[in-house]
Amino acid sequence: MTAVRPRPNALIWLVLSVVVIILDQWSKAWVLSSLPEYEPVPVIEGFWNWFRTYNTGAAFSFLSDAGGWQKYFFTVLAIGISGLMAWWLYGTARSNWRSALPFALVIGGAIGNVIDRQVHGHVVDFIQWYVGDHYWPSFNIADAAIVVGAVGIAVFGLFEGKSSKKADNTTP
Repeated sequence: MTAVRPRPNALIWLVLSVVVIILDQWSKAWVLSSLPEYEPVPVIEGFWNWFRTYNTGAAFSFLSDAGGWQKYFFTVLAIGISGLMAWWLYGTARSNWRSALPFALVIGGAIGNVIDRQVHGHVVDFIQWYVGDHYWPSFNIADAAIVVGAVGIAVFGLFEGKSSKKADNTTP
């Protein structure tokens, strides 16, 4: 009798999550020690500044003036979503990078911002893009990882959904 070897799951992709967390926290430590608060430091004139600011809310400062309870709400939400995505990684084949990569990015970004909320009481943002007088809200590496991961989940999910439907339509 031969033992059935379980197929390798995608939990190894959590190494990418750890890399995102390390880069995010390192960059924020640099920002806190090197950049002035609320003063733009040009990186590419007319497009990109370093701009140290803080966010007590979520994306686009959603609920930033809610009185403090949002820190715990967003922490629990981020940990819950990260746990769910880690569970999905556990059930995903290691070679399925289209699922694993976006999940790992979202997990790393979410935990990076949770660390900020717990250590500082807010998220440290410092990347500011703009054109003329039109400014995108400041963000950080964790935010970028979350957005890239979420877009990856949506895009790869659409492609997988279409290929699954195509396969379903071709079977007699």
